[in-house]
Amino acid sequence: MTSLWLTDAQVPARLRLTPGSRFDTVVIGAGLTGLVTALLLAENGVQVAVVEGRRVGAGTTGATTGKISLLQGIRAQQIRARHSLATLGAYVEANRAGQQWLLRFCAEQGVAVQHAPAYTYAQSEAENATVRAEYDATRQAGLPTELLTEFDAPFPAHHAVRLADQAQLDPMALLAALAARVESHAAPIYESTRVRGVRRGRDGALVLDTEHGELGAGTVVLATGTPILDRGGFFARLEAQRSYLAAFRVGEPLPRDMYLSAGTPTRSLRYAPTPDGEVLLVGGNGHGVGRARAPRAKAADLVAWTRTWFPTAELLHEWSAQDYSPIDELPYVGPLLPGQDSILLATGYAKWGLTNGVAAALALAGRRTGKPPRWSDAMASWRPGELKALPAAAMANTAVAQHLTGGWLRAAVHSGEHIPAEGCGVVERHGLRPTATCTVDGITSRVSAICPHLYGILTWNDAERSWDCPLHGSRFAADGALLEGPATHDLTPLPAPPAAR
Repeated sequence: MTSLWLTDAQVPARLRLTPGSRFDTVVIGAGLTGLVTALLLAENGVQVAVVEGRRVGAGTTGATTGKISLLQGIRAQQIRARHSLATLGAYVEANRAGQQWLLRFCAEQGVAVQHAPAYTYAQSEAENATVRAEYDATRQAGLPTELLTEFDAPFPAHHAVRLADQAQLDPMALLAALAARVESHAAPIYESTRVRGVRRGRDGALVLDTEHGELGAGTVVLATGTPILDRGGFFARLEAQRSYLAAFRVGEPLPRDMYLSAGTPTRSLRYAPTPDGEVLLVGGNGHGVGRARAPRAKAADLVAWTRTWFPTAELLHEWSAQDYSPIDELPYVGPLLPGQDSILLATGYAKWGLTNGVAAALALAGRRTGKPPRWSDAMASWRPGELKALPAAAMANTAVAQHLTGGWLRAAVHSGEHIPAEGCGVVERHGLRPTATCTVDGITSRVSAICPHLYGILTWNDAERSWDCPLHGSRFAADGALLEGPATHDLTPLPAPPAAR
């Protein structure tokens, strides 16, 4: 499943790390947050480098819908349910700052942006109350939203909230421009360099242990979607979500606005210009990573829905994205551990990374240079109000415990030498070892079924032909290579089944 944005992305490959260097600040992760943070620091005279485990944009940013909106589905009412109106206002102000910075950068660098209204709409009359609640919350937070009791759409829609003059873009075009600007400040970007850990050296400075050697740093910024360091326990304060997107060529008139449903199943729509003409993007059907029985069916349902309401729709691309939702609804931006600014992080954007990601970068760079934005406390990584989120945290981690126990029990019951059919995977017990076996492109691979992060038992993702961990969202390719998540190592390879050798 390849993102529309990655198909023809003009982003040059970069060299891997040459070990032995040292920088004032090392940013781990070359997505939007990492590159903007690096650029802001470099512009302020900080010696900075970026380290990326795969390629620029290989993570969430390269798979996003590309919406730059302050109307974010039903985020405003979700935040207001747990926090004060002042905190919601600070969140909106942070996202406005992120949006404005991003639009200025795009204008200066010639990155194409399309301006359009954003809608949060009800798919049925039962969702009208949710739409009205979002209208009330956004108005209280200072957004000039409108409530529409009827509007024309080529799909089922009832009431809607509308916010004029929002924006959308190609996220890979944005990342290409950001990476070039970072390097123009003599700040290197090292690709294909996975960080395994961070420790204190003999001189008290930080040392990054990577697959290609060591790298020294005064400060480290974790911009990796979910933190790759377990200190601080942020993996237990986030819920990893997978959602699906598809691009279509359609004969009907394309919607010119950006739409997101207020209820489930989620439906997100926008148009996108491409060299071959405009296409329709449809997203939704999200689920917890590793927790869906048949991810392929969810992706197929999205295609079927599109063809119902756009009968001429021709599928061009399918892909998926991973996002992390915070248990108390607000992003975490700041120290990994309380009072220790040597390792900083940003995570928990709840699918709104284009505005939150830039806001996080502004807050991180401001903290590093002694000029934090006035709204940054609302996104602090350690905040007093999080005590109110303890019930949500308990529920989230009860689910983690259930998946941990259930996975091991299932692995203990099922044993054998099963060779899966093409595109299929199975977890079985061989001796005392839970083993993951799959067949992809005619090659049968066998690896450990135990996630190296916190030892959850993996599940097979039949949509992306990957092994996914239902505990905290780590994902691995069919051959065991690490794709993303808090894990930092590949799966242990095991001998292939006899008949597959």
